[in-house]
Amino acid sequence: MADDYLVRIGKLIRDARQHRGWTQSQLADALGTSQSAVNRIERGNQNISLEMIARIGEALDSEIVSLGYAGPMHLRVVGRRRLSGAIDVKTSKNACVALLCGSLLNQGRTVLRRVARIEEVYRLLEVLHSIGVRTRWINDGTDLEIIPPARLDMDAIDAEAARRTRSIIMFLGPLLHRMDRFRLPYAGGCDLGTRTIEPHMIALRRFGLDITATEGQYHAAVEGSVAPDRPIVLTERGDTVTENALLAAARHDGVTVIRNASSNYMVQDLCFFLEALGVRVDGIGTTTLTVHGVPEIDVDVDYSPSEDPVEAMSLIAAAVVTESQLTIRRVPIEFLEIELAVLEEMGLDHDRTPEYTADNGRTRLVDLTVRPSKLEAPIDKIHPMPFPGLNIDNVPFFAAIAAVAQGQTLIHDWVYDNRAIYLTDLNRLGGRLQLLDPHRVLVEGPTRWRAAEMMCPPALRPAVVVLLAMMAAEGTSVLRNVYVINRGYEDLAERLNSVGAQIEIFRDI
Repeated sequence: MADDYLVRIGKLIRDARQHRGWTQSQLADALGTSQSAVNRIERGNQNISLEMIARIGEALDSEIVSLGYAGPMHLRVVGRRRLSGAIDVKTSKNACVALLCGSLLNQGRTVLRRVARIEEVYRLLEVLHSIGVRTRWINDGTDLEIIPPARLDMDAIDAEAARRTRSIIMFLGPLLHRMDRFRLPYAGGCDLGTRTIEPHMIALRRFGLDITATEGQYHAAVEGSVAPDRPIVLTERGDTVTENALLAAARHDGVTVIRNASSNYMVQDLCFFLEALGVRVDGIGTTTLTVHGVPEIDVDVDYSPSEDPVEAMSLIAAAVVTESQLTIRRVPIEFLEIELAVLEEMGLDHDRTPEYTADNGRTRLVDLTVRPSKLEAPIDKIHPMPFPGLNIDNVPFFAAIAAVAQGQTLIHDWVYDNRAIYLTDLNRLGGRLQLLDPHRVLVEGPTRWRAAEMMCPPALRPAVVVLLAMMAAEGTSVLRNVYVINRGYEDLAERLNSVGAQIEIFRDI
């Protein structure tokens, strides 16, 4: 019996290691042991202590290798440390999840380069695995290979993983070409208030998709004879809505015109990927996309998603609030031009290199150096607009930036019902933010940040804003249950530590 448990534990460890993309030697180095010892553990041929199980779980950042319930991850932040040096921007979270969904269009082998190793991606991989898609990390865990089955097993879908990500909604576009009927769990993700899928349905009904929602699931039925007979006009210029329409149009045997389309960074990356699959897309970067679909896609494709402008904005904000000189490399400048223009008006001292091209051959990048600056509150309010306006996901970072500027700044987050409320968590750290209504916050600066212990807000960008304020605060702060940050950022604490932060990852015992 004991041997059987050792074998089962060994398999769990092996699966967790492979999920992280590590070799046995890499795990051995992290544990301070030998590769042969790791090999024996994974084969169930070595007794293993509770302490070693805990160490392995910590090394792999895995809640799979656990005894019962593994406690949530927390961060302990020692503030008032200046950042210095240079840090690279990782690939786009939102592009990567769209491309994972887009891989369902292809019967061939898809390789995505430098995929973001984040919880949102892991949840989608769990869903893909459950329906029969084979994926593996290659090239030392840097790139992701995706090989679809001849037939997807939607009855076996991992509902728990699917409900933990909003991105599952983008399965609708590809799946309507693969089967007449299927079910998807309700989409989850950040707690940002009520978010209807009706704009998705208005677009996808034009391809014959009908959805009935019951008992926590979307029941989908597809009428194959239905096809768009006139341009599709999206009722909101949303990113995922546009992506779903693109995914549906890609394998429609004909030309589909999509109007009021988002032209944001993740949509452009998806368009570039579709072109690599052999689908012609006219109007990339505009609000009218013309898709020349192909009924069958069976190609081996290799694609490199571009860098994440929202992560770049996070790093810019980190430098600003900690009064640091920091170089942020591989910044997708075309998706941050408005933000930088606003920051320049506030008095930001920075410079940038000449532009160069991302690995996808299309997106324009620069290296940006931010210096300590005396900022003044902007004259106009901070509010998002569809690209090329100020990015919706970058608005929260201006709460932390405005808090260190002289004067009052009005932030109007009109898109989400709850997100502005979470920004008032900065008051726990010494901020002076007044909630005017569920969408508007008045920020008074400058701020004398102070340390605090608090729970992580349940929304990704406000959670990172709180972390940045803790980095600027005098003393030691604790941010509890940071799963939501791991949904959108790869190794954020470790990477900030590499440029001078002092952030410790820990779990409750």
